[in-house]
Amino acid sequence: MPAPPTTPPPAPGDAPRPPAPRQPESAVRPRRAPAETSAETTFRLRPVPAEPAAGGTRPVPPPPRTPSASTGAFAPDPSLSWNAPTPPPPGRPVVSFGEPEGYDERVRPRPLGLRIRPRIALAAACVVLGLGLIGGALTGSWLVGEPGDDGAQGTFAAAGTLWHSIPVDQLFPPTVEGKGAGPGGADRTWTRIAVAPDTGCANAFDPLLRKALAPAGCRRLLRATYIDATQSHVTTVGLLFTKADPATMRALDARFTRDGLDRRADLVPRPYAPKGTLAAGFGDAQRAAWTVSVLTDAPVVVYAVSGWADDRVVARPEPAEQAMGSGATSAVAQAGLGHEARGLADRVERTLRRNVGPSAEPSS
Repeated sequence: MPAPPTTPPPAPGDAPRPPAPRQPESAVRPRRAPAETSAETTFRLRPVPAEPAAGGTRPVPPPPRTPSASTGAFAPDPSLSWNAPTPPPPGRPVVSFGEPEGYDERVRPRPLGLRIRPRIALAAACVVLGLGLIGGALTGSWLVGEPGDDGAQGTFAAAGTLWHSIPVDQLFPPTVEGKGAGPGGADRTWTRIAVAPDTGCANAFDPLLRKALAPAGCRRLLRATYIDATQSHVTTVGLLFTKADPATMRALDARFTRDGLDRRADLVPRPYAPKGTLAAGFGDAQRAAWTVSVLTDAPVVVYAVSGWADDRVVARPEPAEQAMGSGATSAVAQAGLGHEARGLADRVERTLRRNVGPSAEPSS
């Protein structure tokens, strides 16, 4: 009979080891997570149970299998397939996630589903641009005084009353400066000699010119005569205030331009020759250059006629534009009488517009 195994004696110097203390049952069993509540919106991952400190690993029982009805063999469980849907555990809420948010150019959150389509954005831009063009056109029509606009109608009516509401020194200043109004861009200065009393148009124009202006009517005629700084040239400038409406003034202007009435030598305005002045001999035979301008934003016709201050007779007067033309060699052109008539008429017209209002004065 074999002898029972004996325990080898401990080596010298080794103390006997005390038995390992037994761990409490709570240390061996894994800790369980607290129960889930209905307020949670996500599935919680279940903790993997820790292996027990003693006694080895706990085996996991295989999933049950059922035999096939046709062959009797055991087939794999369909619930373990990769394509099988995972049903939510009983008692847990079904959670759906909202659409993700994006960010605009100012780093502000916005839903990605609210993007504006390019066609819609382009259509909106076209509408805004169209409204801007319409507004600009309406503003432009007000500035140029087109018919049908209340502002233009008010300006037109106000201009027609200036003959009795504005002092004569504001319509015909005692001294008029003409920067660049002379030949070659030279400066001009005109000094007023006399102002004619406001009268009708019976004796102010030749018969043909009076007939051409008849459709506009004659409410009042204001005239003044000026002399240049050298006292060589005299010029009469006039403001004919008509009874016409805007449509009639536009038609009259179109006729003067179309038929060349402002360039006909038989349609020259008459000068005003005040007695006892340097312009006393400025009569019909001394007319050298002239200009006539029919305004369309005011019931006014502006004109000017110039001549020599020495009572020189002129065989044939010339339109101011012709006498100012490049290469003109006539005595009227060489003397600069076309610049005298055109320059003084322009300055008086600007003064008239300033008295009506800033919006009526042209920018150039």
